Amino acid sequence: MRHVPPRFMPAFGVVLLVASCGWGGAADDGGGGAPGAPTGVTAAAGSASSVHVMWNALPSGPGIRSYEVYRGSTRVAEVPGSQHMVDVVRLRPSTGYAFTVRARDTGGRLGPPSRAVRARTPALAAADRSAPGRPSRPAGRVVGSRAVQLSWGASRDDRGVVSYDVLQGGVKIHSVGGGQTATVLTGLRPGTRYAFTVRARDAAGNLSPESAPVRLATAGTDDGRATAPSGFTATSHRSAGAYYIDLAWDPPRVDGVITEYRILLDGSTATSLVWGGDPPRGRARYSFYAGRDAGAGHRVRLRARLPDGTWGGFSAERTVTTGAAR
Repeated sequence: MRHVPPRFMPAFGVVLLVASCGWGGAADDGGGGAPGAPTGVTAAAGSASSVHVMWNALPSGPGIRSYEVYRGSTRVAEVPGSQHMVDVVRLRPSTGYAFTVRARDTGGRLGPPSRAVRARTPALAAADRSAPGRPSRPAGRVVGSRAVQLSWGASRDDRGVVSYDVLQGGVKIHSVGGGQTATVLTGLRPGTRYAFTVRARDAAGNLSPESAPVRLATAGTDDGRATAPSGFTATSHRSAGAYYIDLAWDPPRVDGVITEYRILLDGSTATSLVWGGDPPRGRARYSFYAGRDAGAGHRVRLRARLPDGTWGGFSAERTVTTGAAR
């Protein structure tokens, strides 16, 4: 996510402008040295025990292997170079923290720390089981082919709203502090229909109902090919009297981390594959049970859920026969 100078949307009040694309950031030294320090770093409490940290992507793109997030001098998170935000969890309520971000390139060189940003977690309210009210009056508009502006009315909570989550298609794609009632999302897909909702979170982690959806379509066209997994292969192997289908693919090159895939077998959804906090950074592999009969032919393909919450294009379809020679 990247911050954009607030040149527009004056009627939306206080605005946190964010992006998931790789614009901006510190310049590379051009001499083959370590990467520069990340810029645009922000930190906002997400609950009494978590802080949401964001930063701009460095312009060297594929040359950045990972980002490391530090709480003081302690490294608390490491994320792939395509990811530009993280939730730091297991923090203490009513405590101030300072965070910095450093970039590591594909050669293993660690760059200097960003400027420190500070956030304070709120107090944990005892036995708070009351969720905030639903955010009201959601609105938005398209800004070109890859960005939208969103705004909403503040939620009411007896002990205060700590943060707002922005969801697309039911998937959380961003969050802002409880004092924010507008945001700009970039890094979206051209020619794509979106349905954004907003929900509020209090210090105890209680979630409000989602707001009414804001339906927007970005300008331009997108045939989905750039968002499809590539290098897709499908083979089979036999183990303990049963046959398994072995898949391998290269994830789509998109801004952000892909953690979920949908696998289709013979035209129907066979399974949803969800990685936890450590998805593959390179070629991905997965194997699943296909039955005990040799000579059974199957068609298989897959698609990824993208960081913006939409489903990307399908991979090429492959045909595999159980028990066939490779």
